[in-house]
Amino acid sequence: MNISQLETLITISKTMSFRKAGELLNLTQPAVSAQIKSLEEEFKTQLVDRNQPVTLTDRGKVFLTHAEQIVGIVEELKQRLADLEENPQGHIILGTTTSIAIQILPRILSYFQDQFPHIKTSISSMSSSQIYQHVESGIVDVGIGYLIGRSPGMTTSVLYYDTFELVVSPRHPLAQVKSAGIEALGRTPLILLSPDTVGRRFVDDVLAKHGIHPQVIMELTSSEEVKRMVELDLGAAVISKQSVTAEVRNGTLKIVPIIELEVTHPVGVITKSGKYVNSAMRQFLSDLKGMPETQFIGSE
Repeated sequence: MNISQLETLITISKTMSFRKAGELLNLTQPAVSAQIKSLEEEFKTQLVDRNQPVTLTDRGKVFLTHAEQIVGIVEELKQRLADLEENPQGHIILGTTTSIAIQILPRILSYFQDQFPHIKTSISSMSSSQIYQHVESGIVDVGIGYLIGRSPGMTTSVLYYDTFELVVSPRHPLAQVKSAGIEALGRTPLILLSPDTVGRRFVDDVLAKHGIHPQVIMELTSSEEVKRMVELDLGAAVISKQSVTAEVRNGTLKIVPIIELEVTHPVGVITKSGKYVNSAMRQFLSDLKGMPETQFIGSE
C-alpha cells in the first residue's frame, strides 16, 4: 500500500468515476484501475463497485475513512517538515463571503504576498454559515466572516464591526428622505440575501419582532448580486454597510438610516481549535490580527 493508492481511492469516492479520477490525478484509466485492484488484493476485499456510477462498497467506505486520516497525517508531516525551512512557505485556503473577498482581502493579500512570495493563497467564496462548516471539516484553513455566537471546536478573533443598512438607488422614492421608520420595510419591495446568510437571518428577526411582512421580490446569494439589482432600481435591500462603501461614495447607491437596523455585527477570523498551524498560516494570522480596524473599514 502507498499514499498514491489511497489518494486514488479518495478521488474515486468524490468523482464516482475511474476516468474522472484519472484526469484529476494525471493518471491513465488503466493505472487507476491497477491501483485499486492492488489495494483490494492486498486487503483481500472488494473496495469499489465498478457499476456506473462507480461507488464504494460498505467495506470501501470504512477503508475510505482511514485512508483520509492517513493522507491527512502525511500532509501534516509535510507541513511540519516545511516549517524547518528558513522562509515561511505553504498553502493557505481562505473561506470568506463574496463581499469580504472583494472589499477587504485585496488590501490584506497585496501586502502579504509581497512580503511572503513563497506562500500560496487560495480563496473560496461562501456564506458565513458555510465558512464554519468548511473550517470544521478542514476544507478551508482560515475563515473570515460574521462571527455567529459560540461554536464548539472553533477559535475566533474579531477584526472589525459591521452593520446592515437599507440601501436604494438614487432614483428610489426613499432616496429623498433623511431616515425612515422600520414600517418602511413592509411597504417597499425588497431584494434580499438568501435565507442561509447572516444578513438575511438578521433582517428576518427584525421584521418578525416588529410584525412586518416584507414584499420580497428577489433572493440572491451574494451582496454583489444584490447591489447590482438595487442599482437598476428593481427594489431596495438590506445588506452590509461595508459592502456598499464604494457605491455610496460613487453615488450609485444611497443608505437610508433605520434606527432598528443599527446593530453591530462582529466580523472576524475563524479557525479550527487544535488544528496544526503551519508557518504560512501563523504568519498570515499574525499579520491579519495585527492590522488596525481602520484598515478594514476605511473609505477605499
